[in-house]
Amino acid sequence: MEKKKKVGFNIIKNDPMDGHKGFGKGALSLENVSPVFIDVEEDDAFIDVGAMHARSAVEKGIKFLPNKEEVPEGAKPFWLVWVTIDRREEGPFYAGVTACEMTVNREARRGYKSLPEHVNRMDKSLKSHIIVDHMDARSKKVLKQFLQDHNADMWELSSPQLKEGLAD
Repeated sequence: MEKKKKVGFNIIKNDPMDGHKGFGKGALSLENVSPVFIDVEEDDAFIDVGAMHARSAVEKGIKFLPNKEEVPEGAKPFWLVWVTIDRREEGPFYAGVTACEMTVNREARRGYKSLPEHVNRMDKSLKSHIIVDHMDARSKKVLKQFLQDHNADMWELSSPQLKEGLAD
């Protein structure tokens, strides 16, 4: 896996459905969501937009199994965190943050992830939910630092629920 530190949250644009009453009016836009990976062992966070279609550097070449127990020993733990950005008068903020567990054994080319969980958590993030309670303390700290470093103003404008969820 390459070690480029590239921070690139998707840019907030105008509502593509603004003033349009026809087909797709109730659709959610994926423009404002970004997949952030947490490498648990390396205490590292990075964005990989390939995860939007399960084509991230972490996922490439891995056959994912539905049961953690089936993955060979030595699997590396990751969190895939869906981060949605929204805007209000004061400015943009982290509106939805939801985490999904996954493991990858690169040697065996096997890993664990629950595809339904990943899809449902992305949807929850788009709907401004905060789901980070199940993350380990170390990973929460890495995610919090990553979000603050990316944009301190967005962190400050974010909900108390997010700040409490990622508190030390």
